[in-house]
Amino acid sequence: MSNTVKTFIIDTNVFIHRPDALLSFRDNEVVIPLWVLEELDRLKSSRDERGRNARHAVRLLDEVSRHGNLQEGVRMENNITLRVVLAPQGNMPADLDQHKTDNKILLTALSLQRQGKQVFFVSKDINARLKATALGLKAVDYEKQKINFHELFQGYIEIDASQETLSQIRSEGSVPWNDRLIQNQFVVLKESRGEERCISRYRDTEGILEGIKQIPSVSGIKPLNQEQQMAFDLLLDDSIALVSLVGKAGTGKTLLALAAGFNQVLVEKKYSRVLVSRPIIPMGKDIGYLPGAKDEKLSHWMQPVFDNLDYIISAYKNQNIKNLDSLIARKLIEVEALTYIRGRSLPGQYIIIDEAQNLSPHEIKTIVSRAGSGTKVVLTGDPYQIDSPYLDANSNGLTVCVEALKGQSLFGHITLHKSERSRLAELAAELL
Repeated sequence: MSNTVKTFIIDTNVFIHRPDALLSFRDNEVVIPLWVLEELDRLKSSRDERGRNARHAVRLLDEVSRHGNLQEGVRMENNITLRVVLAPQGNMPADLDQHKTDNKILLTALSLQRQGKQVFFVSKDINARLKATALGLKAVDYEKQKINFHELFQGYIEIDASQETLSQIRSEGSVPWNDRLIQNQFVVLKESRGEERCISRYRDTEGILEGIKQIPSVSGIKPLNQEQQMAFDLLLDDSIALVSLVGKAGTGKTLLALAAGFNQVLVEKKYSRVLVSRPIIPMGKDIGYLPGAKDEKLSHWMQPVFDNLDYIISAYKNQNIKNLDSLIARKLIEVEALTYIRGRSLPGQYIIIDEAQNLSPHEIKTIVSRAGSGTKVVLTGDPYQIDSPYLDANSNGLTVCVEALKGQSLFGHITLHKSERSRLAELAAELL
C-alpha cells in the first residue's frame, strides 16, 4: 500500500452517528478494531436510534465481508480498503486501564502507527480524542455533514435602500432586484438617512423583492420584532412545506410555530391536525422508565409544549375552544414520540418537531420523509443546547438541514436572536 494512503481507525460512536461512515474515506484504508464490532453487537438490540444505526452498520459490514477476507482487507467502492483487526496484547501504556474497550481501540491505533502507517483516530467522543492525542496519535472528529454554526444561514439580511425603493415596494408590493440572493431569503430595506424600514422576501424565479404583509396577531399571539414577523410569514405561507426556526431560549420559536399551526387547523382548516413531537433525551434515561401508558409518559416530556398551548388558548379567547384536553380529545392536536413517527405516512398535517437540535441528520431525514401530500413540517431548536453525546452545534440535524436546503423553493428559515420571554430569560441565555 502506498505511503500516501492514510489509515483511519473508526470509533464505535462514529457508526452510531452515521452507520455508513466508512464510505467517506475515499482512496484510503479504513480499520475497524474488533472491539468496535463487540460494541455494535451490544448496541444493536436497542430499540432507539442508536440500535437502528448499529444494525445498519453491521449489515453494511456483513455485505462487505462477502467480497473478501476482512482480516486481510477488502477493496470497496471509492478505492477504500476495509480491514478488521484484533487489538494486540501488551504495549498498553501503564497509566491506561487495559480492561476498558475505548483503551483497547486506542491501542489498536497506536500499534498500527508503530508499524509505520499514517494513522488517524476518528471519533465523536472528545475525551477519546484527547486521550489519543496524549498517546501521540492524530485524532479527528468525523466531519461529514458538519457545518460551521457561526456561519449558519440566518434567513435574512439588511440592506440600505433609497426612499424611492421603499415607496415602490409599499405602493406596488414588489421591486425588481438584480442582485442574486437565496430563494425565500428576507431582506430588510432600510432608508439610509432615516429610521424607515420595510421587510421583503426574495423571489428567485421572478427576480423581485416582495413586501411581506404586517401580521397584527396569529391565534392571539402578536409578533414582537421583525424576526418574528418573518417567521410568521413563512409559517403561514402555503407554498413553504418545510420551515426551520433556530434561536436561543425565549425567542418564541415554539410559541410561533404552535400559534400558526393552531390558526391553520382550527380557523383556516388547511390541515387536519397539529402533530407535535420532540426528542426524548432526559439526562440519559428513556421514555420507558416512567410509569403509565404512552400518553401518560409523553405528558412529562411534552409539558413545555402544553404550557405554550395553554397560553395560546388563553390569548385566543374563542368560546368554541374551552381547553387543551378538548382539542386532544377531538384529535385536532396530537402529541407523539418520535419513535412512533418512523414508518408512518402523515398527509395533510401540520407537524412541529421541537428541540430538533437533538436529532442527527439521518433522523431529520427520516422524519421529514414521513411528510405526506399537503403536510407542512416545522423544525425548531437551539443548537447551543444539545443533550445528545454524539452531536454538537456544527453536526446536529437541524443545522445540517438549514444549510442543505437553503435556496429550495419549498424551504424557509429564520434565525431568531432577540429573547422576548423576559429580561431575566434573555440575560440567562446570553451569560449562563
